[in-house]
Parts: sequence; structure tokens; C-alpha cells
Amino acid sequence: MARIGIIGSEGRMGKALAEAVAAAGEELSGGIDKGGDTAALAQASDALVDFSSPHALEANLDAAVAAHIPILVGTTGLEERHHWLVDNAAQSIPILQTGNTSLGVTLLAHLVREAASRLGDEWDIEIVETHHRMKVDAPSGTALLLGEAAAGGRGISLADHSERGRDGITGARQAGAIGFASLRGGSVAGDHSVHFLADNERLTLSHLAENRLIFARGAVKGAQWLIGRPAGRYTMPQVLGL
Repeated sequence: MARIGIIGSEGRMGKALAEAVAAAGEELSGGIDKGGDTAALAQASDALVDFSSPHALEANLDAAVAAHIPILVGTTGLEERHHWLVDNAAQSIPILQTGNTSLGVTLLAHLVREAASRLGDEWDIEIVETHHRMKVDAPSGTALLLGEAAAGGRGISLADHSERGRDGITGARQAGAIGFASLRGGSVAGDHSVHFLADNERLTLSHLAENRLIFARGAVKGAQWLIGRPAGRYTMPQVLGL
């Protein structure tokens, strides 16, 4: 039985994670929130799952490194500096950082990459995501994950081909661009659609999240998979063997 600690335990995801840990037959070693003792939680755990905030990431990584245990980071809204911190910590411990821990979304990203690699540049790509009214970042981490999958399939950089926040007279759509649209409202757990649009035909690949428990189940599966792995940076597709 693995001991799994939750960082961000009082949030909606944290509560879903506690339920998922129990359902997986593992032991909940504890949970902390802002101001909690991350180092003590790490020492009492075989793996950590972090769904807190970007501001807390550095301290959470430091605690995992000091305890020599793996950590799964599901916190979204990360910036370039945060990814550098993850890369640095991954030299010492196994880390899985992802914008979405859903197994369904993981497979969706695989399909998006495949579609983008096989459809020509005449197919435009648009990513539409919908989340609850309380979500603070946009586009969502999942939308960006799907954008990276599409860009990877085409062998291009998402940073150089991303179109966001269209407003006013924007001119015609740029050839090869990957567009993003973010909707916010209600209690939506997370809906994502990737549209491939060409003249006279469209292909849409979608995933609809009905409950946060799907992300929690995937996170626990990822944490279980990390235990015993060598140091390095891992991905959800590796958990599924993709």
C-alpha cells in the first residue's frame, strides 16, 4: 500500500484526490494547504500529488527532493520559470508535470497529434475550452497541452503559431495558426474540443469532463506509476504506455 500525500487538500481537486486515493486502495498520508508543513508531509509519504498554486511549486519540489520521493504536479498556470524548476528537480527525483491528469484527455492529446501530423496545412486548427466561473487562468492547461500536441504533430512551435484573444479588426486568420478560445461559466468541470477545419469538411475531437474525480483518478494512477522510477521528467502518455 503506497502512502500518497496531497498538497492543496482543501480545494475541490484535493477532496476528489482523497476520495480517489481511498478508491485505489492506497493510504492517504496526509494533506496540507497554504502554510502547511510540506517537508513533514513529504517525509511521511511515498509520493506527493500537488494541485496547489504556482507560487508554492518551488517549496513543494524542494520538499520532494529532500525526501527523495516522486511528485506529480497538476497545478496549472505555470510559467517558464516553473518549468525550469521542474526540470532542475527532475535531475534528482521522478516528476510528472501535466496540465491534465485525465486518462481520456491523455488519449485525446495522442489522437490530436496523430491527426495534425496527417492532415495538411490547409486544415486550420482551433481549440475551444469551457470551464467553471471560478477558474483563474486561460487558456486552460489542458487546452495548452492539446495545442502542444497539435504543434508537435506538425513539427512547429506552439509559441510561434498561437492565436489568442481575438478582438476587433484582426485581419484574416494566419495560415498555420493554432487558435484558442476560452469560455467561462457555471460549474463546468472541463470541456475541450479540437477542431480541424478545411474547405467543405470539419473534424472535431472532444473530451467532456463530468466530474473532477476523473482528474483525481488519473493523478493517483500517475503517482502510483512514478513510485520506484528513476529520476527524470515523465508524462501522462507514458503512464498509458503511449
